Amino acid sequence: MAQVPRHMFIPENLEPYAYEDVPLPIGDGQTISAPSMVAVMCDTLDIRSGMSVLEVGTGLGYHAAVMSVLTSPGKVYTVERFKDLADEARNIFKELGYDNIEVFVGDGSEGLPHFAPYDRISVACAAPGVPGPLVDQLKNNGRMVIPVGHYYQDLYLVEKKDGKVESYRKGGVVFVPLVGKYGFM
Repeated sequence: MAQVPRHMFIPENLEPYAYEDVPLPIGDGQTISAPSMVAVMCDTLDIRSGMSVLEVGTGLGYHAAVMSVLTSPGKVYTVERFKDLADEARNIFKELGYDNIEVFVGDGSEGLPHFAPYDRISVACAAPGVPGPLVDQLKNNGRMVIPVGHYYQDLYLVEKKDGKVESYRKGGVVFVPLVGKYGFM
């Protein structure tokens, strides 16, 4: 995480808070997660070099950049519903030389089936339940982290092993809602 300059992924007026362990607003009602939450999610996923990772909720790209470093020379595919945030994330990635990240605009609750299956899936917005399309896009022995709930949310680890899917509650969290076909409408 020390390799990723968090101050590059937030609005300029918030740069004095860039390295505080707090979420910060980034526009369009979205936030950048606190560094400790990014660390918990990455640690729970156990991202390794060479993996293919799907991220739902790009924001301005901080979490994707951290996963990019962890998975290099693997690939991070990230989907954002707000075009302006996706465009800005692309610009930041280009400026900083993150060449193993691809950004897409769309409904993250549907994932990105074209590039599936994924070794890991990281969802940075809370869903009403675990979306079936995301589970379907997970490789065997794959892992997904996802916040689930509306007013009260829990972070879940979802594992797919030998065709069976198991989930484990990891603790309370607060995320913006996943909006889409398999999220909140």
